[in-house]
Amino acid sequence: MKRREFITLLGGAAAWPVRALAQQKQMPVVGFLRSTPADPFVKLVDAFRQGLAETGFVEGVNVVVEYLYADNHLDRLPRLATDLVRRPVNVIVANSLAAEAARTITTTIPIVFVTADDPVTRGLVASLSRPGGNLTGLTFFGGGLLGAKRLELLHELVPKAAVIGFLMDPNWPGAKAELSDVRTAAPALGHAIEVVTAAKASEFEAAFQSAMQAGARALVVAGSPMFNSQRSVLVGIAARHAIPSIYDIREHVQAGGLISYGASLPGAYHQAGIYAGRILKGAKTSELPVLQPTKFELVINLKTAKALGLEIPPTLLARADEVIE
Repeated sequence: MKRREFITLLGGAAAWPVRALAQQKQMPVVGFLRSTPADPFVKLVDAFRQGLAETGFVEGVNVVVEYLYADNHLDRLPRLATDLVRRPVNVIVANSLAAEAARTITTTIPIVFVTADDPVTRGLVASLSRPGGNLTGLTFFGGGLLGAKRLELLHELVPKAAVIGFLMDPNWPGAKAELSDVRTAAPALGHAIEVVTAAKASEFEAAFQSAMQAGARALVVAGSPMFNSQRSVLVGIAARHAIPSIYDIREHVQAGGLISYGASLPGAYHQAGIYAGRILKGAKTSELPVLQPTKFELVINLKTAKALGLEIPPTLLARADEVIE
């Protein structure tokens, strides 16, 4: 149920029987908070609802979900988190930047996060196995290995590219670990790394131009909630500049990007829904270990490869989990 739909229902509550209103008030409430806009992430909400339902909680039947989005305006997150705490909610499900804001507002309401960086380094939890405090969740962090793996995959596609660009969001702390790993792996593969940044979609074009002017002939796009929310714009600019690019999630490739390697974002939100349901049933965040994915997906878009004049090596195609034609 979207927030506007929930507000509409409240507006019509005067016509409900008193008993129905009492039941509504007794329902547990889950806050769903993201730093991004809502529209690009409909599948995440669907996956979250499915996970929640698997624990016995069906939205609108025996649980209320309050959806709040910051639309990539990170300064809005503290106010939105405060709104949820005042509501109050029984548990908050949030992406990493939103969870970071929420934990400064409450130390008692359970928070389930989904993040692509290291939650221990970020200070979200004490350890993966024993989170402690009121936070737990899921992380895609692979000790920096994912950055090296993406560079290796890009190397297979463009082995002669002397310079490879690395596009990062300066507002996303997780990009720093990925950059460090890419820089460590680059010399052995014969590549120099040119770092460019974009804090918002309007800065994408300048970042691409800067990378190409520095000699970059391929691009590693670091993970970022903002990048993911603007994937169509990002992929479109990469196509216009005809620069082979690798991304962190399959949604970029489904939008026309060349290749991606990473965990399933909907899969993570499905598990976040399960964790939220377990917490509503009495589980404590301190007793729920932070989960890591057991599988990473390699997705390739052959139509994009053809447009770029690239021939995908058969060995790479054989390893792909999905090939989009």
